[in-house]
Amino acid sequence: MVTLYGNVDVRQVDLGFRVDGKVAGMPFEEGDFVSQGTLLAWLDVEPYADQVLQAEANLQAIRFSLQNADEIFQRREELIESGGVSQEDYDNSRTTKEVFSENLKAAIAALGIANTNLEDTKLYAPTDGTILTRIREPGAVVLESDPVYTLSIISPVWVRAYIPEPLFGVVQLGMEADIYTDTKGGKVYKGKLGFISPVAEFTPKTVETTELRTDLVYRIRIYADNPDWGLKQGMPVTVRLKVGDHPN
Repeated sequence: MVTLYGNVDVRQVDLGFRVDGKVAGMPFEEGDFVSQGTLLAWLDVEPYADQVLQAEANLQAIRFSLQNADEIFQRREELIESGGVSQEDYDNSRTTKEVFSENLKAAIAALGIANTNLEDTKLYAPTDGTILTRIREPGAVVLESDPVYTLSIISPVWVRAYIPEPLFGVVQLGMEADIYTDTKGGKVYKGKLGFISPVAEFTPKTVETTELRTDLVYRIRIYADNPDWGLKQGMPVTVRLKVGDHPN
């Protein structure tokens, strides 16, 4: 049995909108649990709704222009062989039709972008998690990607600890571990060793064991089962690796 001291690490993600705007709603507070797909915040949609209307009107106008250009081209195509229209007029009508056809493609794309921007005024939770930080408030004007929440992801959760160099050849991936919290009557959590750094480093200042502070150590990561979400970011814990129980 090897006893180590470490801290709980939980993945965090800063959440922001993909477009600029004024924050209109942020219903969640720090500590609130949110499920994947939950609407977390939204911007004032009026500027983006107007852009959609403008793009739709532009698309409709180009479709009308293309229809007229196509009718003119067809009439001149019927007359070109009989000499009822000059080659120049025929070529011009064909060019005009081709230009409006390309403009139509661009207008369709512009409408798609406008609709996407409108949808991006809503911010959804990418996964289950807990609101760690509420960074902005309704009424704030944010730029693209400015964070408005920090989300603490509930899974995976791991413990970051360090082993001395002599144990580098002893511990192995997959070893089972018991994880003890420092709280009174703390619960024991189960885990497995999932990462051993291949690079040695001097002991970080945060390591609490005096005998390791001047030694070369290897960072390890123990992935923990956290069914009750009791393991929190930064929480100090004691880890007991079951070295003797693991086959060599």
